[in-house]
Amino acid sequence: MPDFIEVSDPSDPRIEAYREIRERDLVGRRGLFIAEGEVVLRLLTRSRTFETLSVLIASRRRESLAEILALLPPATPVYLAEQSVLDRIAGFPLHRGILAVARRNEPPDCKTLLSGLGPEALVLALSGISNHDNMGGLFRNAAAFGVDAVVLTSDCCDPLYRKAIRVSVGGVLVTPYGRLQPGEDLVDILVQAGLIPLALSPAGTQRLADLERLSRAAVIVGAEGPGLPAAMLARCRTVAIPMAAGFDSLNVSTTGGIVLHHLRSH
Repeated sequence: MPDFIEVSDPSDPRIEAYREIRERDLVGRRGLFIAEGEVVLRLLTRSRTFETLSVLIASRRRESLAEILALLPPATPVYLAEQSVLDRIAGFPLHRGILAVARRNEPPDCKTLLSGLGPEALVLALSGISNHDNMGGLFRNAAAFGVDAVVLTSDCCDPLYRKAIRVSVGGVLVTPYGRLQPGEDLVDILVQAGLIPLALSPAGTQRLADLERLSRAAVIVGAEGPGLPAAMLARCRTVAIPMAAGFDSLNVSTTGGIVLHHLRSH
């Protein structure tokens, strides 16, 4: 069983990691990150990739979360606080009443990640995604459509940012992913893994509706606005989603979801 600890003082040093989390997100600090919400906590406790170090919940949630908390490693600290204290710790009204601090085990490099895929594989590749809402939405789509792996270029934002995890509804915690090192070439990595790179662009030469079923494919999406670099597009099969006249832009997460659904439904 976890170790239940009552907390009544927002300045208690034992819950330092949770204090003012909106301003002090733990991404990039000793490999730790903050997870939020019941669904995310459930996925976190079942994960072999991530280690739950502690949990902070509103006291009223203890009974309803008993099944999930029982999955924690023995003696994991579970801090209990009244809602008013919890809000003061977090620095804002925490309506879900559930936070956890976790650590990701050392991730594989992208070549190793992709080499473990089966004869049929669907990969989502993210280039220059810097918005955490979009990052979370893309991982949510990846989980929903059973993507086998996600590859991020080195300039993407961190998918373990609290908001990205929340928007992904825990998808970040269930879909294997890796990040390229600076200087590594995304298209080369995908092609070497035997994947057909499909680059999404409003100016794509092939309509999505005409895209045939592919046994091994990588869907590449870029940041909203600049999109994918022309040099990258020139080395990929380019795919477009036709839209109404005078409008050629979709949210990148929406675009990714449409294309992944198309490929999975063939």
